Amino acid sequence: MEAKAVEELRMPMAASPASVGLAWSLVEQRLLTWGFSVGARQDARQVLAEIMASAVAVTPTGAYVTLHCRRDAGGVVVGVGDRNTDVPRDPPPVVVLQPGDLDLRPEHFDDNGGWGLTIVKALAAGCGVTPLAGGGKIVWARLRS
Repeated sequence: MEAKAVEELRMPMAASPASVGLAWSLVEQRLLTWGFSVGARQDARQVLAEIMASAVAVTPTGAYVTLHCRRDAGGVVVGVGDRNTDVPRDPPPVVVLQPGDLDLRPEHFDDNGGWGLTIVKALAAGCGVTPLAGGGKIVWARLRS
């Protein structure tokens, strides 16, 4: 049996919320070419959006993040590299929250924790963080096909 060649897309993109849609358009074209189903592409869109949004949030305005999409013998991995060395925290177990558990004052609304990594872990076959030799990291997820 012949091994599949590695196919890869790597592209620097502006650290801007607008880049999330562009990144998805590029990756979706690859997934269509590689025969991914509609459902798998929808999951991939959500995973990529969460990873991109997190990278953009920790990257200074005017800097860039790097989109990665790679197909290998194990499937497809999407990731986003940034120069920030902070590693995402492993999400706590999902629990039922009561309204009193959240601080909903406008100045603290975003301090209640995000669901990004929880969503990625639920939709991806696996995920992780790879430190970059020159500083920073790539947050990645292996997609389900």
